[in-house]
Amino acid sequence: MVERDFEQMKKDAEPFIKFEKDVENRIAYITFDRPDELNSTNLGMRQNYADLIHKCNADDDVKVVVIRGEGEHFGSGGDLPEQRDMLENPGMPLLHEVSINDDNVRYPPGDSYRYLATLTDHYAKASAGNRPLQELKKVSIIEAKGYCYGWHFYQAGDADLVVSSDDALFGHPAFRYVGWGPRLWWWAETMGLRKFSEMLFTGRPFTAEEMDECGFLNSVVPREDLEAETLKYALACSRSRPTDTVAVQKTFLELYKQHKGEYFGSVLTGFVESMLPMMTNDRDNYPDLTEGTFGQGLNNVVKDNDMNFPPEWRLSRSGRKKKS
Repeated sequence: MVERDFEQMKKDAEPFIKFEKDVENRIAYITFDRPDELNSTNLGMRQNYADLIHKCNADDDVKVVVIRGEGEHFGSGGDLPEQRDMLENPGMPLLHEVSINDDNVRYPPGDSYRYLATLTDHYAKASAGNRPLQELKKVSIIEAKGYCYGWHFYQAGDADLVVSSDDALFGHPAFRYVGWGPRLWWWAETMGLRKFSEMLFTGRPFTAEEMDECGFLNSVVPREDLEAETLKYALACSRSRPTDTVAVQKTFLELYKQHKGEYFGSVLTGFVESMLPMMTNDRDNYPDLTEGTFGQGLNNVVKDNDMNFPPEWRLSRSGRKKKS
């Protein structure tokens, strides 16, 4: 099986993220620009995003980082068609997923524990692009709207502040077709155990109002006021105290988060994710991710499963409009 070119994947993904700096106010803007795909992130985008966060961390012209999405949605999570290839071909080499371009490196075989564990352990690292905001010593602000699902929900959980439109939906499709996601521990911390348990076990997305009630959001405004509200927060953070002070504040918060088990939780969830091949179905209508049978496409598997739930609990807005 031909291994993918990791560096080429990053290069191909460059057009899908815009980066701008307001040097006068020391605010950086990272914008996911793939609206035709609901700003879903492929591997190259996630790696480029991690690189941008790393650069912002070192850039003295940056004190605040605003992360947002082009179009109607912040983002729908990871790119399912890209992930489908891995799910349909268990045992395919995953060196590109762990950021390695080297023909002399042999990835663990598909029937080993290390096959998935090598990948899920990598996902626990900031450099993989899943949790880089946890190591950012600048102020991070998420501008959430429309769908804030999956990988984008990771970023919302990890950010310092979240400003949301009142029409936003939050959650992770993987709760419906796998049963977990890499940031389980930290969502439980940021949402509260009781409400996160509801999201995890039902798989239903939560509205902006519900997320605000459980303390996940800092501000909820109508869609037309979202950009101005985000700017208000960004300017206040940029003008408050010196960047050195922010770095000290962020170090305190990082220590607090590690005391609460943030990275421990990331590694632990990676271990849980590596157990996926051992999960067996006990009903015929569950999506099966262990057999590689996705003839109708992973997107359609997720959509079909979504119709098993009450309209107001469905992930997609189009699905919510359909009768049961």
